[in-house]
Amino acid sequence: MTETSPTVPASDVPVHTVHIPPEVSMVSLLGPGDELLRTVERSFDEVDLLVRGNEVRLSGPSADLALVERLLDEMLSILGRGQLLNRDAVERAIAMLRAETHDRPADVLTMNIVSSRGRTIRPKTLNQKHYVDAIESHTVVFGIGPAGTGKTYLAMAKAVAALQAKQVNRIILTRPAVEAGERLGFLPGTLNEKIDPYLRPLYDALHDMVDPESIPRLMASGVIEVAPLAYMRGRTLNDAFIILDEAQNTSAEQMKMFLTRLGFGSKMVVTGDVTQVDLPGGTTSGLRVVENILGGIEDVHFAHLSSADVVRHRLVGAIVEAYGRFEGASSSRDAR
Repeated sequence: MTETSPTVPASDVPVHTVHIPPEVSMVSLLGPGDELLRTVERSFDEVDLLVRGNEVRLSGPSADLALVERLLDEMLSILGRGQLLNRDAVERAIAMLRAETHDRPADVLTMNIVSSRGRTIRPKTLNQKHYVDAIESHTVVFGIGPAGTGKTYLAMAKAVAALQAKQVNRIILTRPAVEAGERLGFLPGTLNEKIDPYLRPLYDALHDMVDPESIPRLMASGVIEVAPLAYMRGRTLNDAFIILDEAQNTSAEQMKMFLTRLGFGSKMVVTGDVTQVDLPGGTTSGLRVVENILGGIEDVHFAHLSSADVVRHRLVGAIVEAYGRFEGASSSRDAR
C-alpha cells in the first residue's frame, strides 16, 4: 500500500505526496521511459504528477487525486502479485475505477485461468471476469457479445483448466457450418476438409492453450473433439466441457437439440453475437430467443459483453461502437 501525505499550497490546489515502498522498482511501476506515467497523465489531464525518487507528488482536483491514488495502489498490488504492468492493464484499471465497481482492478487483472508455454490467460475487463466466474459457478452459460470480447477464448481457457484439474474427461468444441449451407457438397475435398475452415477458429484458440504436439494425440483419443453442430444430434455428453461457438447461426430447433445433449458431470458454454446472424431469411436465430425461454431457470446464466470488453486491437472496439451507432440510426430512420 502507498502512504499519502496531503498538503494544501497557497493556491488552494490540493497536493498529495504518495510514498512508494522502497522495495518497488519505479521502472516497473512507471514503465520504460515513463510510458505508464504518461498513460496516467493522459487519462487525468487535470492532475499534475511529479516523480522524485520513490515519491509521486500529485496536484489537482480532489476527486481526481483520489482516483489516481487508488490507481497507484492497484498498480502496486498487480506488481506485488508477480505480474508486469503494461499500458493496456493501466488503461483497463482506470476504466474500472471510473466505473465505481465493487471489484478491485487488481483482482480482475491478475485472475489466472490457465497457463501454457509461459503464457497466462486471464480476463482483462470486469465483464470478462464476471463471465469467467459464471462459467465456474453455473452448469450452462451463454456468452453474448460482439467480436473480440473473448467469449470463446475465455470459455476455451476454462475448458482446458477443467480438463487439467480432472473436473471433466473431455472437451467438445462445436459450431454450425451454416455459411456453407446447401453448397457444402459442391466444395472440393473430403467432408472433414470441407468443414475444416468453419472450425479453424476453434483450432486456433486451442493451439494457444495446449501443447500443439499433443493436440493430435488428444483428438485421436477423443479427449478433445472438434466437430460441426450436426454431429451432436442423438448424443448424450457426460463428463465433458462443451462449447458451442457462433451460436447466433443456430435455429431455435438446433439450439434446443444442442442444449438437450447435456449429460451428467458436464458443463456447457454457448457463445455468439446476435448482431452477426448468417441464417437464411426468415429463420429465427436460436440465440436471439433462448434468453426469453430459459431466462428464469436456475443454474443457467446469461453473460452480456459489450464493445467496452473488446480485447483485440484497440480499433476493434471503436469499430464495433461505430457500427452500433450506424445500425441504431438506420433503425430509427426505418421506424420513421
